[in-house]
Amino acid sequence: MTELAPIDGVVVLAILAKALGYGAALLAMGGVLFTLLFAKRAEESVLRLARHLAVGAAIAGLAVLALRFGIRAARISGMGFEGATDPMMLGFVWDSPLGTAAIWRGVGELAILAILLSRVGQWIALVGSLAVAFSFAQVGHSLGEPRAVLAVLLVLHLLAAAFWVGALLPLRKAALTPNGADLLHHFGSVAAYGVAVLIVAGAALAWLLSGSLAALFGTAYGLVLLIKIVIVSALLCIAALNKLRFVPALRAEKRGATIVLRRSISIEMLAVVLILLATATLTSVTTPPINLCDGLRSEAGAAKPCYECPLRAVSGPTVKVGQWQKSPRSSRSRRVQRTTA
Repeated sequence: MTELAPIDGVVVLAILAKALGYGAALLAMGGVLFTLLFAKRAEESVLRLARHLAVGAAIAGLAVLALRFGIRAARISGMGFEGATDPMMLGFVWDSPLGTAAIWRGVGELAILAILLSRVGQWIALVGSLAVAFSFAQVGHSLGEPRAVLAVLLVLHLLAAAFWVGALLPLRKAALTPNGADLLHHFGSVAAYGVAVLIVAGAALAWLLSGSLAALFGTAYGLVLLIKIVIVSALLCIAALNKLRFVPALRAEKRGATIVLRRSISIEMLAVVLILLATATLTSVTTPPINLCDGLRSEAGAAKPCYECPLRAVSGPTVKVGQWQKSPRSSRSRRVQRTTA
């Protein structure tokens, strides 16, 4: 498929680093949201875990952010891993949308560290979480049109996902506490609204980026997206099973209910890891069908990505552009390669 970028060692490392970055961001934001929303219902040991999870994930996110700069430099240099430390390539990366996103994400993750402070620190951490979510709207497929709509949908989708993902470990611990069953029941009621936002925003994003139902089956982007949808659907089924069967069993103090519920939450965590890998692959080596056009065509007659088209500049997989271009954040002309976020 013409919209699928070549995959080599650097690209595999980029996918893994991006998945790790996604996970760190979701855990950091989710830990903050859990702490604020369930401060009066969760026991201190559970809240402490959520705070430490947010801080640890934020620190990991900062480290991954630095790693991704080197990986991006390696990808656009064409020199492999040797390009990861090339000052000129790193400058290109800093002048790219990733540089803008890095500022927002870095500041946001630093602000999340304030969750360890007083009540004021929790609100600072919340603002940091919003900054982290907003940073993802500065890169990748959300740079397409309509950009404002894509950005809003993406931020809502991420916050809803963070609320869910960041709650898994604290809830798993809560299952062992005396009041854990009530907390889990309350979480299920609140999470129903979060899941609705997650599904609606995700479906809208998929439609806007795919352009048509047929594109889901005829493009690399669509096929990877379908894999992600299957995993998400399985995750939703597990969550429904927890809410309708396992949590009520825990509240009724049925024998073995705690073990079954904790095991089910562990399976949810595994599904989240697979979703993160699918998402990282989706945004690293595929191009949304809506960003494919007939402006340029290959010899076989297939539409090429719009980032190869002189009529439109949209980020996508690593593709050499054989012309001098000006960086959007610099007045200097540079010979660059287009890459996804």
